[in-house]
Amino acid sequence: MASDLEAKAKEAFVEDHFELAVELLTQAIDVDPKHAELYADRAQANIKLNNFTEAIADANKAIELNPSLSKAYLRKGTACMKLEEYQTAKTALEMGATLSTDKSRFLNLIKECDKLIAEESYPMPIQEKATTLDVSPKDVQPDKDLTEQPIVAVAKPKYRHEFYQKPDEVVVTIFAKGASKENITVDFGEQILSVSINVPGEDAYTFQPRLFGKIISSRCRYEVLSTKIEIRLGKAEPIHWNSLEFTREVAVAQRANISSVIGSQRPTYPSSKPKKDWDKLEAQVKKEEKDEKLDGDAALNKFFREIYQDADEDTRRAMKKSFVESNGTVLSTNWKEVGTKKVEGSPPDGMELRKWEY
Repeated sequence: MASDLEAKAKEAFVEDHFELAVELLTQAIDVDPKHAELYADRAQANIKLNNFTEAIADANKAIELNPSLSKAYLRKGTACMKLEEYQTAKTALEMGATLSTDKSRFLNLIKECDKLIAEESYPMPIQEKATTLDVSPKDVQPDKDLTEQPIVAVAKPKYRHEFYQKPDEVVVTIFAKGASKENITVDFGEQILSVSINVPGEDAYTFQPRLFGKIISSRCRYEVLSTKIEIRLGKAEPIHWNSLEFTREVAVAQRANISSVIGSQRPTYPSSKPKKDWDKLEAQVKKEEKDEKLDGDAALNKFFREIYQDADEDTRRAMKKSFVESNGTVLSTNWKEVGTKKVEGSPPDGMELRKWEY
């Protein structure tokens, strides 16, 4: 039966019915889940539908089932190029070329990858300013196409996301309340994060940014919680990401500021005030927890509050003393380290610590 479905899928593909081809191949895979050719063929249909992440997943499965299937490497390389993951694409294509009897297509794509990788290594040239012409206002006519172009409203994303970073990793949070683990797919590429949420009865959500910097897939992980998805991306280089998504801005190397007082917990952010009103903070956090709108500083404050609540007396004393004496730039939990000396301020890179005058 799987062979019949495969034959029908090939007919649908030839007739440009790519969605039908994907559907038929999916049915064939359900019948014969160990057939590598089916995954490679579905990857090709997904490429035609611009479902590049799904195509890569299918190609990887085909390679897992049959490491000598050259066309699976071709599918993976093609999809990765579409996602601008040129180095990953080149690696796959080079492997496929060693397995294929017809190497010409592989070699052409490898050559294109080399060209695109080289272009990424250099910043875009600065355009020269246009020469000012002596033009009378009456000679300037409005562009009819521009003036009459309708304004298109941008749809608001279904789920909100935010990120923060450490010297060695970036933490992305997607606020997806109620989404269960079986409805969530997270994949990591060389410079791509792909998140899909398919809740039955709702429109599918896809978040697939090309990241600011490259990541190491083996050091990436994610956790699905009741109100959010927390994704940790291992940086390939210790650079500061100016944004989550790729830009042409030049990245700056980030100096690691590893503190022994917090270990691998979340980084602290400096406060503009030397003291914290803990009672007010507690009331604020409780209200935000009730409204289920915790994010940003509120979520960070909740994190510190939980540490404070569960801590012993020495830990609490250390937290208070270090926070006050450092003007909100250090939060230590080690009383033995901070109890016998004054805690000096340690502002983040690019910021200046100023003395408060009363």
